[in-house]
Amino acid sequence: MKPCFWHLSRSMSTNPKARAWVQLRADALRANYDRIVQSVGPEVGVLPMVKADAYGLGVSGVVKALEPFDPWGFGVATVSEGVALRHAGVVRPIVVCSPAPADDVAAAVEHDLQLSISSLRALEHTAGVAAAKDRTIGWHLDVDTGMGRSGFDFRTSSEWMPEVSRTRPGLRWVGCYTHLHSADEDADSIDLQWSRLEDVLEQSDALPAHLLVHVLNSAGTIRRSSRTGSLVRPGIFLYGGAVGEGQMRPEPLVSVHARVVHVRDALTGTELGYGSTYAATVDEQWATLSIGYGDGLPRSLSNRGAALVNGRRVPIIGRISMDVTVVNITGIPGVAEGTVATLIGEQDGASISVDDVAKAAGTISYEVLTGLTGRLPRVWAST
Repeated sequence: MKPCFWHLSRSMSTNPKARAWVQLRADALRANYDRIVQSVGPEVGVLPMVKADAYGLGVSGVVKALEPFDPWGFGVATVSEGVALRHAGVVRPIVVCSPAPADDVAAAVEHDLQLSISSLRALEHTAGVAAAKDRTIGWHLDVDTGMGRSGFDFRTSSEWMPEVSRTRPGLRWVGCYTHLHSADEDADSIDLQWSRLEDVLEQSDALPAHLLVHVLNSAGTIRRSSRTGSLVRPGIFLYGGAVGEGQMRPEPLVSVHARVVHVRDALTGTELGYGSTYAATVDEQWATLSIGYGDGLPRSLSNRGAALVNGRRVPIIGRISMDVTVVNITGIPGVAEGTVATLIGEQDGASISVDDVAKAAGTISYEVLTGLTGRLPRVWAST
């Protein structure tokens, strides 16, 4: 008899918290957005960055939570991300804040996305595509003031700015911006890059009357709120990531949880995991969690990360596998199959922040969040 795959799919668990999941707090997202607004003032537009599926948290849920705050628009990194937002019903301006490949420009025009322009070649190509489709597309001048990865070089603005400023059919010059390279580490670098951008703008006597100038990311917004420009582009702060030592802390938005699926007594000398990188030094008790690097738990946390179980911080032992992770629960009563462990978040007064995880993994909070894979359901709290 052939297997009935329809029957198998129907019989799968529909409980998103059956194995492992990401819990999200809409109230925390809104609180962090409100703190951005309070920092810069209500007259400054907010362009929340929702690229990479809203930093891995699920763009549909994030946009839904932020819409009532009337953001100026939404920022993405690719044309396909912008098109997906349009298909989801977003009507606000959508800015693609990275250079778009030439083959993607037509889709940007068709879906009324606003493109970043980093070269005269890209400017002419975009104008040509818009003219061919008899459409007009908004664009933002990307100026390299020190990041180096894209944009017109600020040092040669006297050469290219007159040509950039020339009116072209099909193009509507909406904004001008730059990327900050060290806002979370060196506040003075923000001032330097701002002054470089101001010098660039002074090279043109044909700027649009209402050109939107936007520079500040999350760290810049918190550390130099007086230099707002027309828009700010918050990202990681919205999603609960810190933006520098000693700075205002965001409300924690994300927590990651997994069920205990196995508990065992490990006698002295019992080895664990691929490579046998851990062995019990005394009689211990271990719990296997239903989460691994296939879910986005960084493998670099092997033998150095931690989880919360029954309100106690327990070490991750052995190498993290693709689907499971083992923790040492010696001396912690009441742990059984089905017990919930917390890898990021708070449990009974104890906490592990996304920045704690990033530090232990030797990376940054951005990578931890965007690394959470689609195998983990995103569960939004009702608050």
